[in-house]
Amino acid sequence: MSAGDGHKDVVETFDGREGQQPLLILDRLEAFLDAEGIGTGPLGWSRIGEGQSNVTYRITRGKEDLVLRRGPRPPLPRSTHDMVREARIQRLLMNEGFPVPNIVASSTDDSILGVPFYVMDFLEGEVITGNSPRQLVSAESKRLTSEQTVDTLVQLHSLDVSAGPLSTLGRPDGYLKRQVDRFSSLWEVNTLRSLPQVAALGSWLESNLPDTQRHSLIHGDYRMGNLMFTDSPTPSVLAVLDWEMATLGDPLADLGYLLATYAERGEGPTVMELTSVTREPGYFARTDIIKRYQERISLDLSALPWYQALALWKSSIFCEAIYTRWLKGERPEDKTFAATLEKGVPELLAKAQSFATQLV
Repeated sequence: MSAGDGHKDVVETFDGREGQQPLLILDRLEAFLDAEGIGTGPLGWSRIGEGQSNVTYRITRGKEDLVLRRGPRPPLPRSTHDMVREARIQRLLMNEGFPVPNIVASSTDDSILGVPFYVMDFLEGEVITGNSPRQLVSAESKRLTSEQTVDTLVQLHSLDVSAGPLSTLGRPDGYLKRQVDRFSSLWEVNTLRSLPQVAALGSWLESNLPDTQRHSLIHGDYRMGNLMFTDSPTPSVLAVLDWEMATLGDPLADLGYLLATYAERGEGPTVMELTSVTREPGYFARTDIIKRYQERISLDLSALPWYQALALWKSSIFCEAIYTRWLKGERPEDKTFAATLEKGVPELLAKAQSFATQLV
C-alpha cells in the first residue's frame, strides 16, 4: 500500500455499509486479476495524478506493473467516462501503429469497483506539465518535445477513418454543430448563476460555423500534458494518454483546443492551463505550432480563432458544472480547484470572446 494516499479511497474489502464507495477495493480487484490471469500475490498501489475527471492508479502484482483507469464516483453522467470505449479506441490505435499504452483488460462489472475500468501496461517515461524533467531542460529537448507534440497530432489526424474499425468511432458529419448544440443545452442545468456571455458566445458560434475540411479521429483533450515522452535528451512520444473524449470530427477542434489552452510566455494563466511548462524559454510559441501543423497537413487555418473560441467556451461550461457540484456539496474533494472557478469561468469566457472578435 502506498503511504500518503487517500484514507478511505483504497480499502482491503468493502461490504457496502461503510459509507462512500472507495475508489479501489483490493480484494475485488485481486479476484478480477486472478480471473484474467494477470499476476499473482498481493497488490501494491499508488495514485497517479490528481485529475478532476477520471482516476488513475499504478498497480503492481508480482512481476506485473500496470495502470488502472476508472471513472470518478457518481453522480456523473456515465457516458462522459466510458472506460470500455476508451480502452477500445486505444486497442484500435495500437493496431494502426499509433503510440498508445497496451490495454491488458477491461470490465463493465460494477460489482468490482462500482464503475467500469480498464488495466493497461505501465510505461516508464516523462509526462511534462509544470516543470521540465531534468533530462529535458536543454533548449534542444524543449524544441524536440514541441515538434513531437505537433507531429503526433498530425499523425493522429492523418489516420484513415473512411472505412474499417476506426470509422465506427463516431459520426463526423455535423460534428461542430452538435458540439455547439450539446454544450448550449448543458449550461442551464449546470449553473446557479447568470453569465449572459455563455448564450451570446453560443449564438455566435452557431452563426459562424466553419466548413469542415476533412474528417479525422480527434482526441478531445490534446495537449503536451497528455503525452508521455521517452526519458532521453532526444525525446519522442512514447504514448498519447486520456482518450475519454475521442471521436470522429473536425481535426481543427483538436488544434484549436491545443492552442487555446497553451501556456505562452508573457500571458497570465487561466484555470484551463494544465501544462504551464510551455511558458519556459525554448518551447514553441503558438505561432510555431500553427506553422509546423500547416506545413504537415493541407488545411486552411484562417478560421482557427473560431475553434479556439469553441474550446474555451466548452471548457467554461464543463468547469461551471464542477463549480456547481461543489457549491451543492456533492464533491467536497474538488474544493482546491472548484473554488477558483467563481472567477475562472468568466475569465475563460472573456478569453473565448477575444478569439471570436478576431473573426468579426
